[in-house]
Amino acid sequence: MNLNYAIFRSEPIMTINDLAQIGSHNKREKKAYNSNPDINIEKSKDNIELVPLADKYVKGFYNIVKDYRKEHEERMKTERVDRKKTFKQMLDKSNNVVADELLFTATNEFFKDMTRDDIKEWANTCMEFVYNDLGYTKEQVLHATVHLDEKTPHIHCVVVPLIKKFDKRTNTVRYTISKKQYIKDKVHLSELQDKYHERLTSKGYDLERGIKGSDREHIKIKDYKKINRKLEQNLNTRNDRLDKVMNEFEEKMKTTKTIPFDKKHIIVEKDTFDTMNKVIKESKKIMELQPKINQVFNEVDSYVSSYNLLEKDNQKYQREIKSLKTRNGNLLQENNKLKSYISTILDVIKKFFRKLLQIGNEPAKEATTSEIKEYYDDKNFDSNDVYDISKGTTKENELFDYAGIPSYLKTSRNSYAENEKDDYEISI
Repeated sequence: MNLNYAIFRSEPIMTINDLAQIGSHNKREKKAYNSNPDINIEKSKDNIELVPLADKYVKGFYNIVKDYRKEHEERMKTERVDRKKTFKQMLDKSNNVVADELLFTATNEFFKDMTRDDIKEWANTCMEFVYNDLGYTKEQVLHATVHLDEKTPHIHCVVVPLIKKFDKRTNTVRYTISKKQYIKDKVHLSELQDKYHERLTSKGYDLERGIKGSDREHIKIKDYKKINRKLEQNLNTRNDRLDKVMNEFEEKMKTTKTIPFDKKHIIVEKDTFDTMNKVIKESKKIMELQPKINQVFNEVDSYVSSYNLLEKDNQKYQREIKSLKTRNGNLLQENNKLKSYISTILDVIKKFFRKLLQIGNEPAKEATTSEIKEYYDDKNFDSNDVYDISKGTTKENELFDYAGIPSYLKTSRNSYAENEKDDYEISI
């Protein structure tokens, strides 16, 4: 069974010159593509413009970032002469991208029976991913096109990740171009590839998710095409040669006379024998490809094994997390019990301190006042606690001042004796 894979890649565009070259390629602005025989320029008229761009890429880019450019040029007016840069110089020399090229495609077999309208519908689903999952606005898309003039249909979608961001250095909100705002890292890219696959399958497209981690050593599209072309040419040449010698051998066998043989020897005509040797030779050449095929299968098997190991690790971590959650829940219950117990003890201590302030002798009252202050400093008591303990006692003024309790809450001196008779039961 042939499996068709959903493919989504992201290629950073680092300079304005790179952007211009990519634009020339994507818009088919050359009359011929001798360096890329995969392109049939006669079919370029059939390419589908998803987000058209009448201008050159660079002009379209400057139109998108006009406010950013204006902001930069205003800032340069007050910059030191030796630090002044043109907008282009600033973009080219920064670590940020100037744009990002998103590539969407699938294995060739997927498009085999599709009409142009079918492909356009698939492409529109891919653009939904750009807007809804990646989060780009239509104003940030410089150009998007489906190339139907190559062997496998594919989308080039060039986006400009222009955003406004808070700059800590200047304490202002400024424009910047940041791909990380949309694709944070390789882990996030893998998650987005999952979403891309889910979006396509939800629309009924029978596609497998590409092997996770298979682009860890990422080959640029241009280099990939060269390698692929060379392998295809090599395979086609060997298959043609094998077909030719096999046909020749079959013809020879038809015209060869009955082969005499005894128990130890078979006598074969020289021409037939030579042709048979050619078949063997070409077959060996085909067999030489087997190690390469095995290598591909081993790589796939390795990715599958890695995925399975990750799944097992994930299950183990899930069990550990579940155990930690259970233990955390138990600790929370114990902590709540402890808080309740401490609260009860503090209530008893408050009652005990108040009783000492009411009926104790002067040394006992002094010692109790010091303890109350220490409890307040350690935040075991707040000002309300100090108020409840000391109100109407001889230490009221001192403790009220210490805890910052308003003076209008103080009681009169005449009430001390009455309050000292207050019966304050203490029970544990």
